[in-house]
Amino acid sequence: MKNTYSKQDKKYLQSFGARVRVLRKAAGFSQEDFALEIGLDRTYMGGVERGERNLALLNIRKIARGLKLTESELLKLK
Repeated sequence: MKNTYSKQDKKYLQSFGARVRVLRKAAGFSQEDFALEIGLDRTYMGGVERGERNLALLNIRKIARGLKLTESELLKLK
């Protein structure tokens, strides 16, 4: 069963995913290399970057650490 999110929730997830993608690329990682670096599956990271995943807090921490950011820095969305 797929989760159904409000338009506002979808937009927030997509904004977060776009931020992760920009930061990952700026850090010089391919999606696959980054996923390996932080211990997450590449397809999971693809879902994050497309705004299809509602991340668990521990995965947010893994992504932030992989990008050498604090969790709060990662979550600063425009």
